[in-house]
Amino acid sequence: MTSARQEKPVQDLDDILAPLDRVGLDPHPWLLERHSQAPVTRLDLFGNPVWLVTGHAQVQAVLTDHRTYSNDFAHLAGAHDDPDLDLANPGGLGLVDPPDHTRLRRLLAPAFAPRRLAGLQPAIDRIVHRRLEALVQAGPGADLVAEFATPVPAMVIGELLGVPDAELEAFAKVATGRFDLLDSILAPLDSAAQSLDYLGDLVAAQRARPQAGLIGDVIREYGDTVSDAELTGLVDGLLVGGHETTASMLALSTLLLTQNPHAAAVIGNPERAPAAVEELLRYLTVVQVAFPRFPRTDVRIAGQDIAAGDLVLCSLLAADRDQALVGDAALLDLRRPPTRHLAFGHGIHHCLGAPLARMEMLTALPALLRRLPDLRPLHPDRLQFRSRSIVFGLHALPVIWTALPDAAERAH
Repeated sequence: MTSARQEKPVQDLDDILAPLDRVGLDPHPWLLERHSQAPVTRLDLFGNPVWLVTGHAQVQAVLTDHRTYSNDFAHLAGAHDDPDLDLANPGGLGLVDPPDHTRLRRLLAPAFAPRRLAGLQPAIDRIVHRRLEALVQAGPGADLVAEFATPVPAMVIGELLGVPDAELEAFAKVATGRFDLLDSILAPLDSAAQSLDYLGDLVAAQRARPQAGLIGDVIREYGDTVSDAELTGLVDGLLVGGHETTASMLALSTLLLTQNPHAAAVIGNPERAPAAVEELLRYLTVVQVAFPRFPRTDVRIAGQDIAAGDLVLCSLLAADRDQALVGDAALLDLRRPPTRHLAFGHGIHHCLGAPLARMEMLTALPALLRRLPDLRPLHPDRLQFRSRSIVFGLHALPVIWTALPDAAERAH
């Protein structure tokens, strides 16, 4: 069976990256047009077929079927003939198949158990308070991305890993070196290499003297059966998968909440906030595409014949804006009941840190609006969105406010 052509393949790399384009917070018309024509469409990358899946049902089916579809990074590294395109494995669980994926995920899973995460809540509260005060001290005009959205998840991950409190600020600065997953795959930056060196030193130090936290727990439980290099890769994967995504969600969610007159009442209500967070996750879907999949055998998706080894790219953004998921998917409705969104992926590669990301959002967003109730963008007409990034976000979000509630108000 050969790959069927829905239309003449697009040879331009720009069209392969087009699923990462947006108009403001919305999918680019290019993506919406492809989805309106069919839930699966063909593109080409250096002469090789790329199948873009945009329908919610079809994306969910691909992500669920790990027996048919492989995530192995070796497929991606060999999926092109361009000697100038140097692909570097970004580490983590997203580009590993069972049984290795099963073994590695088992190493990390205890750290994300409900009881363990509940034990992190005081640290999350402390970190959010610390960064809120830093934002306030920076004064109106401060960049919410730099002062709050980026350091909060980095410091929380540091706490999870067992980085000493005194080093959390430094760890947060190093962690930003892994920002932009697309860069980490296509063109590794010096800052990314520096962060890997830092993490390698952190693992080596804990190998000699394990501390409380995920790294120390893995070393105590598994000893030399897990190498320093393997553990460093897993820790780096947590940073890539958990830091940038949550930072982007905090910044973009803040932007949306400042534009919504009902936001403070909804996000500040413990009973209503969880559903509002799910709607923010669905609407924004900051991880725009899932890790590439490669069918092990010839398959058919929505009437399209796809050959074994072809690259299958699932648009999580298009899937979460699919009218088949929810009728008014293009609208943000903070009162909407939770949907079956795919913002954290699906199947065995569903984001392990999803519960932690939710905890951070449910802590940080209400605290931010309580502390700065009239928070708003300084330049709402000059927002600096990141372009063509696998993880969508803001480069910066300068914010202003005119009043601070007194201590009694903040207590409520």
